[in-house]
Amino acid sequence: MPAHDITVALAGTLQLLRAERGWSLDQLAARSGVSKGVLVALEQGRSNPNLATLARLSDAFGVPVTRLVEVADEPGVQITGTAESRVLWRGPAGGTGTIIAATDPPWAAELWRWTVQPGEGWGGDAHTPATRELAWVESGALTLTVAGVSYQVGAGQCARFSGGLPHSYRNDGTGPLTLTMIVVVPPAPS
Repeated sequence: MPAHDITVALAGTLQLLRAERGWSLDQLAARSGVSKGVLVALEQGRSNPNLATLARLSDAFGVPVTRLVEVADEPGVQITGTAESRVLWRGPAGGTGTIIAATDPPWAAELWRWTVQPGEGWGGDAHTPATRELAWVESGALTLTVAGVSYQVGAGQCARFSGGLPHSYRNDGTGPLTLTMIVVVPPAPS
């Protein structure tokens, strides 16, 4: 999907989700940690957000990231392919973080596919407290840091942890890292 389509979809979705909840821009800024100025630019379609901003907004609304950037309503059964996947993270050495699909809230689940080159990493911020993450390493080795403690996750292993804790992912190996991740997003607080 072209970046312009994502920007337009996000602008409309932010306005709709705010209206559904009766939130002002100030309330959304307070709940998400995204500045009011950035929110105004996003709602006016003048800004293309990074993955951290999308994650903060997703957490604030209690919806998966895909809900923020979806272009049109889809039927109850959704069958998608690579054309509907969205690369939302690009590493400096060519790695990618691609959101493949997500379920609807409440308790939405996001399905991600990551290819991470040696030396690349992302993350650090905690999501909302009830968020859960699963990371299954297909090839390579993952250095997962949760609440300041690092863990090595090898090929064929899966890490399960609270996404509500500060966490980051990194490839400290010499070859590419491929992993599949599921993020379970809790309902937004009332």
